[in-house]
Amino acid sequence: MHLSRRGLLATATAAVSLPATTAATAQRPRQLRTGFERLAHDGYALLDGHKIGIVTNPTGITRDVRHIVDVMHADTRVDLRAVFGPEHGFRGTAQAGGSEGRYDDPATGLPVYDTYLKSGRPLADIFTASGVDTVVFDIQDAGARFYTYIWTLYDCMEAAQLAGKRFVVLDRPNPVTGRAALGPVLHKEFATFVGRQPISQAHGMTVAELARLFNGEFLTEPVPLETVTMSGWKRSDFYDASGLPWVPPSPNMPTPETALVYSGTCLFEGTNLSEGRGTTRPFELLGAEGIDRRWAAAANELALPGVHFREAYFAPTFSKFQGRTIGGVQVHVHDRDVFDPVRTGIALLVTARKVWDGFAWRPDHWIDKLTGSARVRTMIDAGADTDAVVAGWQEELAAFRRTRRKYLLYR
Repeated sequence: MHLSRRGLLATATAAVSLPATTAATAQRPRQLRTGFERLAHDGYALLDGHKIGIVTNPTGITRDVRHIVDVMHADTRVDLRAVFGPEHGFRGTAQAGGSEGRYDDPATGLPVYDTYLKSGRPLADIFTASGVDTVVFDIQDAGARFYTYIWTLYDCMEAAQLAGKRFVVLDRPNPVTGRAALGPVLHKEFATFVGRQPISQAHGMTVAELARLFNGEFLTEPVPLETVTMSGWKRSDFYDASGLPWVPPSPNMPTPETALVYSGTCLFEGTNLSEGRGTTRPFELLGAEGIDRRWAAAANELALPGVHFREAYFAPTFSKFQGRTIGGVQVHVHDRDVFDPVRTGIALLVTARKVWDGFAWRPDHWIDKLTGSARVRTMIDAGADTDAVVAGWQEELAAFRRTRRKYLLYR
């Protein structure tokens, strides 16, 4: 297999080898250990002698729900100098499209820098000003291309390279498994912060695998990268197999079940329908004024694998249709092993347009940014059914799957 120079560099970037399990522990039931748990178990040897800054948010926790910043700050073996917060902020107080700004963390006294919507040289300057020489990344992802933390990872890797910093990624599970890449691949002319580079809509990778992919395929110059892998994780594992507590990675990702549907139903952000923000079931409840039982009926007629649709009525407390009772569907996944979130999202768009004459795309064509091109929108507008829309991205998806395979770390 031929690899480019960057591909060879990324492939040569070794996952950090930490002590192997003993024969005694090998006989115990399999337990996942995160990248941070393995780093700490090794006495933080990988960070020894380095001035550390960490990109994290409320999901950067230990198994007993202590935040890793608090743990590392209290450990004399770690020279922790700074924290870098993504969208929603380090402590997670900001809603979608917001951040916490620059402040000193009251718990540790550490300076917290805002990375949201910063990239390139301005972000590199922040890393330089912080005085760190190693940037560590530890954030729980949700498995979808438009979840912005993976592009914070990309931007921070690029900025670290520009600033001459070393980069370390501590791995965590993909909560919806790493079995397959699904959906359309981003076209570069549609690149935004919900998709910087051509990966599929549901990427089926962990953040450490994505970091290797970014380094090998997309960064102009690769950053000095090290990844601390998990132990005990299999690509077929859903989040509940991890034994880890779930902390909402963002305010509208309250449960692992939200993540399960998110890579498909987030597409409704690109329409005039509510995607369920302002309810207790964001991305599982979808609707608008004027929609009735016909939508659920039309969606159920498709007999999509692993999912049923319930006629639902709800009143969002914020966002679209705030305080108004609207009709729609609730997505009920009954067999997650066969459920395809992206096909399901497309089917819901197709059927919503069919049964509700008020259906419209957002005027800014945000749907194109979410799907990665104008193809999904124009095909649905032309009357294409679900199968035809899904067939339209299969060639590019197959090419991405071949590229993706080179960077996978787990079976």
